[in-house]
Amino acid sequence: MKNIKVAVLRTAGTNCDNETAFAFEAAGAEAEFVHVNDFAKKENGFSEYHILALPGGFTYGDDIASGKILANELKFKLVDELQKFINEGKLIIGICNGFQILVKAGLLPNLSGDFRFIEATLTLNDSNKFEDRWVYLKKVKNRKAKNKCIWVEGIEDTIYLPVAHGEGKFIPKDRKVLDRIKENDLIVFEYVDEKGVRKGYPHNPNGSIESIAGICDKTGRIFGLMPHPERHISPYQHPAWTRRGKRPEYSGDGFKIFKNGVDFAKKRL
Repeated sequence: MKNIKVAVLRTAGTNCDNETAFAFEAAGAEAEFVHVNDFAKKENGFSEYHILALPGGFTYGDDIASGKILANELKFKLVDELQKFINEGKLIIGICNGFQILVKAGLLPNLSGDFRFIEATLTLNDSNKFEDRWVYLKKVKNRKAKNKCIWVEGIEDTIYLPVAHGEGKFIPKDRKVLDRIKENDLIVFEYVDEKGVRKGYPHNPNGSIESIAGICDKTGRIFGLMPHPERHISPYQHPAWTRRGKRPEYSGDGFKIFKNGVDFAKKRL
C-alpha cells in the first residue's frame, strides 16, 4: 500500500498544525511539519508530498490582513513549484487561516486558471468580534449528479464543526465572480441551522455572502473552509457527546474530510 505523505505547512503564528497532522495520520497518511522557509530554501520540495495542508492559526500575526503575508510568500517565492504540484494532480486543503491564505494567494476560487489574480477575499466578521463556537454546515448540492470536491465525498448529512476566527466573511470580487463560482459548482459548504436551513447570524457566524463556509477550485482537489474539521475527528470532541448515543468507534464529523483526501491520493497519485 502506497504511503501518502502530507506536508503540513507552518510558519510564525501557525497553531493548528499538530491537530491537522494528527487528523491526517488517523486517516492513514504520514504527516510532516514543513516550515515555509524550508520550501523557499529548497531544503524540502513539494514533489516529496501528495497533499499540502495549510492549517489554522494567525500566520505572521495576521498583519496587513489574515493570511496575506504567507499568501504572498506562496505567490512570489514558491509559484513555480506550487504550480507543478497542482499540475501533477496533487491535493491542497486550507483550514481557517489556511483558507484565508489560499483565497488571498489566488488559489481559490481560481476561476481564471491563473492564481496571480485575486477573485475573492475573507474579511472581518459582521459581528466585529472573534467568533469561537460550533456551527452547522450543509454540503451544497451540485447541479450535476456527482459532487466536484473530492474532499467531501460521501458526506450527506448536516455536520457540526467549530469555528474560531475574526476574519471569516467570504466576499467574491463582484457579482460576476459569484455567479461563476455557483455555475461551476465550487461552493462546498454553507452555514445552516440545526435543521439544515440557511439562516443569518449567529448560524452564519461571519456574514459570508450566500452563507459560504467553504469552496473548492474547478478540479475539486483544492479545498478551503473556515470551520475546523481537525477539531472534530473523534466523537468525544463533540460538546454533547455523552448525550448523542454514538458508539465510541464512531468518527467525528470532520474525520471523513481527511479520510477522503488520503483515500483519493492512494488511488490516484
